[in-house]
Amino acid sequence: MTRKFKIYAHLTLLAAGLFISSCVKLDVTPTNKFTDETYWTSEDKANSVLNMAYRQMFTSDYFITNEILSDNVYNGYGASNEKIIATGLADASNGRFESEWGACYGGIKTCHTFLANIDRVTSMSTSLREKRKAEIRFIRASLYLELTTWYGDVPHFTVDITPEQAKTITRKPHGEIMEWIHKELDDVAAVLPSSSEYPAADNGRITRGAAVALNARAYLYENNWAKVAEYCDKLMNSSAYGTYSLFSNYEELFWIKNEYNSEIILSLQYVPDLRTWGNLVDYVPMSANARLNNAAPTQGLVDSYLMKNGEKWTSGDPDYANRDPRMGATIVYDGSKWQDRSGNSRTIEINPDSKTLDKYTNGSAGSSTGYYYRKFADPSPAAYTGGSWDSNLNLPLIRYADVLLMYAEAKNELGGMNSTIWNQTIRKLRERAGFDNTTEAMDLPAVGQAELREIIRNERRCELALEGLRAFDIRRWKTAETVLTQPIRGAKFDKSSGTYDYIKLPAGNFSRNRDYLWAVPRKELLLNPNLKQNPGY
Repeated sequence: MTRKFKIYAHLTLLAAGLFISSCVKLDVTPTNKFTDETYWTSEDKANSVLNMAYRQMFTSDYFITNEILSDNVYNGYGASNEKIIATGLADASNGRFESEWGACYGGIKTCHTFLANIDRVTSMSTSLREKRKAEIRFIRASLYLELTTWYGDVPHFTVDITPEQAKTITRKPHGEIMEWIHKELDDVAAVLPSSSEYPAADNGRITRGAAVALNARAYLYENNWAKVAEYCDKLMNSSAYGTYSLFSNYEELFWIKNEYNSEIILSLQYVPDLRTWGNLVDYVPMSANARLNNAAPTQGLVDSYLMKNGEKWTSGDPDYANRDPRMGATIVYDGSKWQDRSGNSRTIEINPDSKTLDKYTNGSAGSSTGYYYRKFADPSPAAYTGGSWDSNLNLPLIRYADVLLMYAEAKNELGGMNSTIWNQTIRKLRERAGFDNTTEAMDLPAVGQAELREIIRNERRCELALEGLRAFDIRRWKTAETVLTQPIRGAKFDKSSGTYDYIKLPAGNFSRNRDYLWAVPRKELLLNPNLKQNPGY
């Protein structure tokens, strides 16, 4: 296994002065531990604060539960904050609205503390200090991108603010924040090393390529197609920002033995024992020692996978045979093969006539849709702590596959899609996935821009499924108001009428006049009425 970048090697120091990212105030955390004159005396201590910022950049909880905010996954068990949002019942006191806001500003405060104090560490070389500042600035930009994508206009400041300022600050317009993000990412890209310039011991650090890729994503969220194409081109047709390529095996791309492969541009870092994530215990098959099934893939996601020959799936085709191989690498369906950590393989039976723990039973703790997660369920015991589902597998935040998809989408929207671009992007993804070498699967379809748009969007859905990006896509496409209000279906396991039919689940709710932005948390408004609320809340 490739050596992981040890961003958690200083947990003893961190335990003495953790930044509490769950607070929601803009003056979120006491910084006396990290601003004391005696603290900034060594590179190790500075790295402890940097490592904390890496931890606060994103979480496995959001990575997984963002799918519930899309049409890919249905939350059948309990009433999570994300399910309340998906059903249109969330108000300004929703826990996700509060935690996201607080976590982002907690991370931003860590970044500001680091930037305000790092120059005190005179033992660190100027070159290294500038690289570490660039890493922190990237993290800060990513947190502001997260905030302004969800909430629109938000408070924006680039140095720490006082408690008094936190009670009076106003929200800066979304467009101005995006301009700052783009410039900030350009600036840090000029300082950061490329992935090939880092030694193996620094695997996992933020790179020049990550800054370019995140900037492409930021432009994507603005539908600025010319800039998306420009920034993706830097990664596809130049080695100046790093050398990236598709990893050869889609399923094993998400296995721990390959977690620093050529496709990973940025990932959320985990290490054995010190930092793990355990979300899969509520998503994998019950027979795999799951606790219960919190949420599961929908039939709509399953239907989006083409046949292996490139044709659309129809009701006359087998339910699961001869499909895009990415489906089987992403979703556990009735008849799937499951490999356990001892190397043994067995068949997963989910149909209601089976007698296994995984069977579909309406209202049980099992899957509410008749499907389970497979992606990220690495069969290697090295990925886990003991026999539990506490995983140390890194989670991908930006993959080269996403760059190819962004480029294809941008070129099509600019009216420039042709066979050369198709072959650089969609064809490469399908070849890697294992499609048959047919005209329907591999060649640019002879259709117009609108039809190509749907093909590219569907390819994006299948390639990036369960990676937390679908919710952002349907929002920027302004299709959330349509796809999230359709009745949700599960597998063809409903026998209530006497014959098998698709499981029917309640539709979500999404108001086009309200839900494209999240509510400013009520606690924030009580602290600072100048923030004002988004429409409809």
